[in-house]
Order: sequence, then C-alpha cells, then structure tokens
Amino acid sequence: MSGLRFVRMGFGADAVEYQVAWDEQRRVHAARFEDEVADTVLLLEHPPVYTAGRRTADSERPLDGTPVIDVDRGGKITWHGPGQLVGYPIQKLPRPVDVVAHVRRLEEAMIRTCAEFGLETTRVEGRSGVWVLGDPVGTRPAIGGLSLDLDPRLTDDEFDPRMNGPEYAPSNAGQRREDRKIAAIGIRVAKGVTMHGFSLNVNPDNKWFDRIIPCGIRDAGVASLAGELGRDVTIDEVLPVAERHLRDVLENAELKPRVIEKTPAA
Repeated sequence: MSGLRFVRMGFGADAVEYQVAWDEQRRVHAARFEDEVADTVLLLEHPPVYTAGRRTADSERPLDGTPVIDVDRGGKITWHGPGQLVGYPIQKLPRPVDVVAHVRRLEEAMIRTCAEFGLETTRVEGRSGVWVLGDPVGTRPAIGGLSLDLDPRLTDDEFDPRMNGPEYAPSNAGQRREDRKIAAIGIRVAKGVTMHGFSLNVNPDNKWFDRIIPCGIRDAGVASLAGELGRDVTIDEVLPVAERHLRDVLENAELKPRVIEKTPAA
C-alpha cells in the first residue's frame, strides 16, 4: 500500500491512556503486516506515565515506588505526559530490517520540526534521540561550587542524581548548560513492521523526569521547545509541523534492506 496516514488519537482533555494506545498500536501493526492498512502514524498525548524499555535497570526507576509500565520497545526508562507530542509510526520495512536507518529518519523529522520553530538541535554520537547541545565542558558553570574535576557523576559509579538536590536534576540541565534531550526515540520492529516511536517535549513539566534516570543517562538532562525558546509553544502549533516533516521524511525515504556483509570462506 502506498501513502502515509496520520491518526490523531487524542490530546489535552482527550489524552490517551498508555495501555489504550499500546493496544491500538498492536491492532494497527497486525493490520499493516497483512497489508490491510497503509503505513500509519498514531499521534497523541498521554496522561503522566513512566514506561521502561527492555534495557532499563532497577537503579534507573523511581525511588518512591511510582508505577512503571514495562514495554517491549528498545531503550530504557522515560516519561510521557501533558505537553509532550508522542508519535507511533507503524511502517512496513524491507527485510533484513535496517533499524538504525528508521531511527535516523525519526530523528531527522524532529530536527526539522524544531528548526522550523527556530531551535537548532542535533544528534549525539552513541545516544539516540534529538539533542540541544550544551556549552563546551570547560565553560559550563560549576555545579554546587564544585569544579568539573570534582563532579561526582564522573567519579562515583554509585552517585544518584535523584538523591542529590536540584543542581543535579535532569530538568535543570539547561541552567547547567549541559547537553539535553528534547526528543526521545524508542522502537520495536516485529515481522518487518515498526512499533513505538518518538516523544517530543513541547511544553511539559520536565520535573517529572527528575524521579528517574531518563534513558539511563546520568550526565545530561532534558529540554523542551518552550523552555529553550523562552516562550509558550503549544501542541496545537507543533502538530501540523511535525506531521509535515514526518510525511516528507518517511514517504520520501528510499527504503533499503540492511546490507549483510558475508564473511569470506577461509
């Protein structure tokens, strides 16, 4: 089937419970595998919820026992909630599937979306998602009066930012001028069809991230469009822009199967 369809499941007062969206993903995934529907992107907001990918460690979960939904996507723990645009592209890919190429396409759509609002973002090698880069390490303000050489996050394997005050909180990474993630990516591919996807922080309360180790990363934080631009930005503004860039990137991509290099016979 050709074309890409968008389904706006619910926003604001009609935000979609995570389990409801997950069930819908699986229904559409099965239909896409059977070629009963075209490639589909589900777009929505969730009520506040923590979800943990398959690589999440116990030490990255909320310390206060806040419930976490364990899911079958890649990646680690994150938060979804009001002010965050969530997208679940359900797309059939050629086999062998090139998972990395799919992730890069989602990142590209989010980078273009942020750029249209005047915010420069980028990728960080070895870390999925879309990032606002911090200042060079040597020019960042000291944390709690400590020089970088004494930053416990870099020297203490057991250091836990959740227990050491707001100066280490992921939501305050912008004040520390550190790298901060504005869009997270976590996917699963089953039977050659993608599930899960991205979350773009538009104007959420990023303090929700302070209860966890977002994506398992202890030396960076989180950002939002509204926070970085210093003005109000709404889901309603971002939604059509994100749709346009997702359509451009996903529909116009030259999908190719992953190249498997064969080991020469000895």
